[in-house]
Amino acid sequence: MKFGYARVSTTEQNLDVQVDALRAENCDTIYHEKISSRIKKRPELEKLLGQLRVGDELTVYKLDRIARSSTELLNLIESLTNKGISIKSLNEKWVDTTTPAGKVMITVFAGFAEFERDLIRQRTSDGRKAAKKRGVKFGRPSLLSHSQKKLVIKAHRAGSAISEISKAFDVSRDTIYRVIKLS
Repeated sequence: MKFGYARVSTTEQNLDVQVDALRAENCDTIYHEKISSRIKKRPELEKLLGQLRVGDELTVYKLDRIARSSTELLNLIESLTNKGISIKSLNEKWVDTTTPAGKVMITVFAGFAEFERDLIRQRTSDGRKAAKKRGVKFGRPSLLSHSQKKLVIKAHRAGSAISEISKAFDVSRDTIYRVIKLS
């Protein structure tokens, strides 16, 4: 089956141009909605994606109708093609996985997206390592100062109950246990 999807961002916008183009493309069923792409849940798109089966084709007027970012788009295209579903954009002619050239283009763009993700991952890792060398502490700030931690350890060694220590410092018992464990 050939499915179409049309979306506009606001209720003031009109779907007619997109729906007419999808009808001219002989889509069997057309899903459409008036919802911003910033809203992660797009009920009609989710319903459509649940209907698609091996051999089906998803046609859109423009790619920005189904995805907010190139990464989201490439993930969706990859997911659909892995399930044996073709995707076609009426305005971006290079996106047509029903043709060999379209499949090659998607493969090339997916490769660039993966390369970009790897670069981001590497830069993030390098940045964290550099920050650690500069003494930057990651995670939530400690609820207790260094001197308070010493007092907690001293109180514990003196035989005070964990619940008493936690009340005295106004922290949870788990925090006290962590301080003791790390001493």
